[in-house]
Amino acid sequence: MPPDPPLTPDIARRLDIYAELLARWTRRINLISAGDRAQIWPRHITDSLQLAALIQGRPDRAIDIGSGGGLPGLVLAIATGIHFTLIEADLRKCAFLREAARATAAPVSVVPRRIEAAAVAPAPLLTARALAPLPELLGLAAPLLAPGGQLLLPKGAGAAAELTAAQTRWQMRVVRHPSATDPSASILDITGLQRVRQPD
Repeated sequence: MPPDPPLTPDIARRLDIYAELLARWTRRINLISAGDRAQIWPRHITDSLQLAALIQGRPDRAIDIGSGGGLPGLVLAIATGIHFTLIEADLRKCAFLREAARATAAPVSVVPRRIEAAAVAPAPLLTARALAPLPELLGLAAPLLAPGGQLLLPKGAGAAAELTAAQTRWQMRVVRHPSATDPSASILDITGLQRVRQPD
């Protein structure tokens, strides 16, 4: 797996601001588990940052679906400067995302809609973390992914089983990158996504 890009002092400072906000808001709304507040950098920020090294080319924009507390989309926007559209249905989480974007000057826009109802133009890069099993996740992602686009999806220990289930409905090229933060996890790097034609 490629090494993570180095963080400039400015990016590290903005990510520290984000981490502080994430910990503070988690006391009021469910952004991350309460037990993770002391582990925000290794468990959430560093875990999200490892996707940056896998982004192909320099996409002009990206979409993060089910953004929740901004992982990984808002973190990647801060780290890479790529504009991310964050789609999140929970209005309280949207309020957090807007406040975090303001405080960190992150290049993001927040769409307070269910993924299926979000009127967003497809993007060349799409991310999602801890959102849904892969067969369901690909169905949500496909309409928002531009032709030739790339999906980067962190997955846990069940990634192989999810891939097997998804391949009955989807054709795709998949590279599984080991996670640098969790030996049981991996990052699915998916291109060439197409729905399998079902027999009439």
